[in-house]
Amino acid sequence: MGRIFSDENRFAQWLAVELAASEALAESGAGSEHVPSEAARALRQHAAFDVARIHEIERDVKHDVIAFTTAVAEKMAAVGQADASRWLHYGLTSNDVVDTAQALLIQQASSLIAGDLERLADVLERRAWEFKDTPMIGRTHGVHAEPITFGFKIANWYSETQRNIVRFEAASEDLRVGKFSGAVGTFAHLSPELEEKICARLGLKAAAVSSQVIQRDRHAYYLATLAVIASTLDKIATEIRHLQRTEVREAEEFFSERQKGSSAMPHKRNPVMSEQISGLARVVRSNAQAAFENVPLWHERDISHSSVERVIIPDSTTLVDYLLQKTTNLIDTMFVYPARMMANLESTRGLVFSGQLLLDLVEHGVSREDAYRMVQGHAMRAWKNDLDFRQLVLKDKNITTRVPAKQLEHAFDLKRQLRHIDQIFARVFKQSKGTPAAKRKTARKK
Repeated sequence: MGRIFSDENRFAQWLAVELAASEALAESGAGSEHVPSEAARALRQHAAFDVARIHEIERDVKHDVIAFTTAVAEKMAAVGQADASRWLHYGLTSNDVVDTAQALLIQQASSLIAGDLERLADVLERRAWEFKDTPMIGRTHGVHAEPITFGFKIANWYSETQRNIVRFEAASEDLRVGKFSGAVGTFAHLSPELEEKICARLGLKAAAVSSQVIQRDRHAYYLATLAVIASTLDKIATEIRHLQRTEVREAEEFFSERQKGSSAMPHKRNPVMSEQISGLARVVRSNAQAAFENVPLWHERDISHSSVERVIIPDSTTLVDYLLQKTTNLIDTMFVYPARMMANLESTRGLVFSGQLLLDLVEHGVSREDAYRMVQGHAMRAWKNDLDFRQLVLKDKNITTRVPAKQLEHAFDLKRQLRHIDQIFARVFKQSKGTPAAKRKTARKK
């Protein structure tokens, strides 16, 4: 990712755009939009640049594209092709080059991120199946609710990652556009047909309409999608941070034998990777806000967005690439403690089955209000005095005379609570060969 956003590669994409434009204009035939074929060939053969020289020129002219074209012209002159160099940048304005080349850079970055997303999905899928039948307590508001499995929790992350894959594909495709419509977007010097030909050479679509720039709603959508991806990773990391708390200790990020958690407390095993993921996700989200601010430019453009994008686009793509790899490693190597999960689930001694008992009482003729009062009374007593909720229920004749003993036993059956896990997994991990996930895996193998 660092190579993609290096000055060397950025100027290489500028040159690729310039050469595509020259060649398309050379093929256009006679007329005001025509570039001599021999000039286009000479540019393709000899056009080059030196990054240091571009920066040197820019310090004087205070314009990066002019510095670039001047540096290329110098290279052309040095090999006796000064006449051909006058056709470089013919009919173009700076942002025809800059915005179109930026689309190429973003496509390169997007290819890396798309691969990262697929690898994260693969790891999530594997670990979800690994712990599909590993019971744990589900929590709402941080408080014990009803039983789930750890695989079910990971399946939720997998499903969200699949949505992120779809979102990212759409956002990346939305930015696969170039423009050669000139200083205000009206094609004063080139034609829409030439724009389409140049873009096609570069693997891009022509924006249907543009001003001097490609409209920044596209970039805001892309940065917002990166922020959503980062938020998903933050969500996963935050959950693992909670599960690693000493009093919970149901899962834990990998901790090597020689690793140290604290300079003062040798016992510490801190979730530093998870905390880094959560922290850097905030940067990606804040960059998305800056992208939104770039949408309303003055008239046919101003330059207020340019300086912002030089920071937020490389930073956000680099961070999301990094965070996806970190999260994939986090999930792949994390320690999971099924025995602790079961111990925590059972720690309230049956309280988590109160909802099923409520329904069983209603089913046997008790009004919902009375049933709720009966069950909550025992639940609050068990909670306050650390008693066995199940035993309190079994001693209550108001309940045992209404609900048969076999059904009362069934109310506290963990398997009953988790009986639909297989069905949920079947919906999340569609196994037919025609699913998008299966097609992507087949493509990767090829």
